Amino acid sequence: MKIAVLPGDGIGPEVTAEAVRVLKAVLGSGQAVELVEAPIGQAGIDSAGDPLPEATLRIARAADAILFGSAGMPGDEAIPFAMRPGASLLRLRQQLGLFANFRPAFLFPELIGASTLKPEVIEGLDLMILRELTGDVYFGEPRGTGTNARGEREAFNTMRYSEPEVERIAHVAFRTARARKRKLCSVDKANVLEVMQLWREVVTRVGAEYQDVELTHLFIDAAAMQLMRAPKQFDVIVTGNIFGDILSDAAAMLTGSIGMLPSASMGAGTKGLYEPVHGTAPDIAGKDLANPLAAILSMAMMLRYSFGLAEQADRVEGAVRRVLAEGLRTGDIFQGGCRRVGTREMGEGVVAAVRG
Repeated sequence: MKIAVLPGDGIGPEVTAEAVRVLKAVLGSGQAVELVEAPIGQAGIDSAGDPLPEATLRIARAADAILFGSAGMPGDEAIPFAMRPGASLLRLRQQLGLFANFRPAFLFPELIGASTLKPEVIEGLDLMILRELTGDVYFGEPRGTGTNARGEREAFNTMRYSEPEVERIAHVAFRTARARKRKLCSVDKANVLEVMQLWREVVTRVGAEYQDVELTHLFIDAAAMQLMRAPKQFDVIVTGNIFGDILSDAAAMLTGSIGMLPSASMGAGTKGLYEPVHGTAPDIAGKDLANPLAAILSMAMMLRYSFGLAEQADRVEGAVRRVLAEGLRTGDIFQGGCRRVGTREMGEGVVAAVRG
């Protein structure tokens, strides 16, 4: 097992360190593992003058899986795209062909009071948002800024999908739904956007190959409303890059905090990039305040998806449930009657529960 560890910026190094500690605890001495750390984001600029240094990309290509923290700094949007610390992750996904982003939204029963939604709306929540990751408006060309014929500044991005891009994410979505509750909702904006008309046509056509999966369609605005109104109606949601980015972050509040959401970005094989959904949170970086559970749960997804170690993944997820049941809480999920802990102590709690 060769794992590239890319802690990145902000709270990335703190939460990634706890995920690595839990990884070592659950594997013990019975599994050979090589961890290779490399800089990315602002750390990449500081070390090599590039948010995605060539050496980091080589390490990522050679690894069986990548454990990623977070990348980006305040003011990113004012920097040319190729040199933005936060854009390093988009570049890495594209370079490795990681087109399918799995973002589970699972509510731990112990955190039902941490969500702002009514308990009866979210109790038992367990859904998967599958986001296409290497196309859409984030990568479409042309893009840029300029001046129009009236002398006014303007900026433009292009929403673009090819038929094969939609086909491959659709097949992943149907296979994922087939392994769960056999319900798939495809989210688009086909009533306005031609690119989304193609999306719906292709997903519908691919769906004919999966007669055992119930396929429904929703426009993005209706899907966002339904996600807040009745989220348990969903099993698997598949959507494009920008819509998936927004919906999955909104789904974080169903679970109590964005600090609880893991993710896996996969390509055609078993290599994946595993990262917490949250960002760099520079306001709390280095203060032992960040919630490491999303990073730890992302590592569990790595064990399950890239290495087929389901038993070890179950142990990690069970350990997270145990520390929550014991009342340990970082600030983002704190509730009365619980014990507030920092990043390090939460990680220590999960390590102890894994070994216990």
